[in-house]
Amino acid sequence: MKKFYAIYKTPVSVIEGWMNTPEAERKEMQTKMEGDWQAWQKEHASMIEESAGLGKTQVVTSSGITHAKNDLMMYTIVNADSADEAAKIFIGHPHLQIPQSSIEIMEANKMPGMK
Repeated sequence: MKKFYAIYKTPVSVIEGWMNTPEAERKEMQTKMEGDWQAWQKEHASMIEESAGLGKTQVVTSSGITHAKNDLMMYTIVNADSADEAAKIFIGHPHLQIPQSSIEIMEANKMPGMK
């Protein structure tokens, strides 16, 4: 079994627009999406190792540390035999209900001598 990272992305501009949606409407949509998300996770629980949201971003360069915004929202670690198998479980995923959103799936490749 191989390990894959699924990275959930949504453009910053879409998130900013979402925050301007009237609160009652936003809560209703959020409640629906949370229910859809829980159903999706339950359906694929045997393949999901871990999921979490991503917080604020700090960028480290040789010049120092800065704060940044990016399109990364969450990640899920999936155990599957192939990239195709891992990717297929995300077809119709609730995250894709968000306009312009995507989910990128990539294999985790262990590097010799590294933890």
